[in-house]
Amino acid sequence: MKIKNLLFVVTLLACLTAFGGVCVWGQSNTDLLPSVFVRDAAALRLPGARWPEAGIYDGIDCNSPLHWDAQGRLHAFASALFPYHSVGPDIYRLNNPVLGVQRVSITPNARAPINGHLWLEATHRDTNGLLYGWYHNERGAGCANTFLTKPYIGAMVSRDEGQTWQDLGIIMQAGEAMTNCATGNFFFAGGEGDFSVVLDQAKQYFYIFFGAYHADISEQGICVARLAYTDRNDPVGKVWKWYNGQWREPGLGGHTSPLLPVLTDWHRSDANALWGPAVHYNTYLECYVMLLNHAINGQWNQEGVYVSYNKYASNPLGWSTPVRLPIDPQGRAYPQVVGLQKGETDKVAGQNAKLFLQGESRYELVFMRPGEGLGLTFYNNRPLRPASSTRVNMPRRIR
Repeated sequence: MKIKNLLFVVTLLACLTAFGGVCVWGQSNTDLLPSVFVRDAAALRLPGARWPEAGIYDGIDCNSPLHWDAQGRLHAFASALFPYHSVGPDIYRLNNPVLGVQRVSITPNARAPINGHLWLEATHRDTNGLLYGWYHNERGAGCANTFLTKPYIGAMVSRDEGQTWQDLGIIMQAGEAMTNCATGNFFFAGGEGDFSVVLDQAKQYFYIFFGAYHADISEQGICVARLAYTDRNDPVGKVWKWYNGQWREPGLGGHTSPLLPVLTDWHRSDANALWGPAVHYNTYLECYVMLLNHAINGQWNQEGVYVSYNKYASNPLGWSTPVRLPIDPQGRAYPQVVGLQKGETDKVAGQNAKLFLQGESRYELVFMRPGEGLGLTFYNNRPLRPASSTRVNMPRRIR
């Protein structure tokens, strides 16, 4: 649907009954639920990554994390096979004409050098100036189909606002038994990736919201793990996945319990699943907001963008039923919110924010507290596959 000069509102209508969860917002009473207006805005594009050897000159192939430095400058990262860094005074002037867009430098971890390409998906800047980053790393799955890969999640740290990094190692991966080389998925034979990271308000844990592509359908979907804030400098072996109601499975090889399970197996050609959670804390709503992609087949064709809310990052069952935003993604993935005020980023935003899809924004979001929202309501309680889909999605990962 093409939106022109219209104002829409999406209101959450039910608890997570479609996915077997519990809603913190209070059943289906719409007066208790947040909402969000989606409105047209002037086009804006984040600076993209460059990799001339692969024919990439302005590519964005994952979430683009941002942070503010002590001098009040905004930094952004875009990845396509490898992360690139840009800086400017605000979101509208990131492509600094002096620095330009520069490929970052990463010092390998001596114990386990990085294998394969990586995409920088999330960052956190400490008050002491250290910048922590988490990356999606794809490696060959060891299948007869050598195009198939498995994603891993790694951590790194920067002491110069993201120009150079020290790799801290892989912190999350699926076990070998969770691989399916007979998959009908175009990209993945297993693995864990496509994630975002948020630090809770109490500054106790980093919560990692990720996609699980395990062979067992019961472990597929949007999952969550956590890392203690105090373990951020030595994170390998310190991440714990949420499984059967407890933070008890190790990040390396452990099992998962999806907080948003798939509707159809990721390893079927007609897969139907939400993926790529982008989570931020909304200061106006005083809750966490998650944006999601919706793939409708094993080729990862995108049907729409969905939104969910949760009062507490620590409550995996607190996410409300995902509801579709009234926009046509036109095959683009990686929806994310970026706040408009000084200090706001992809991790924290207020009432008004930009909505980006694959690094491009043509919409603004206006978040409304419970009882404030009026207007058109979308009644779908869960993402459904359309009767037909002719749109061809651009490749999800550039290799």
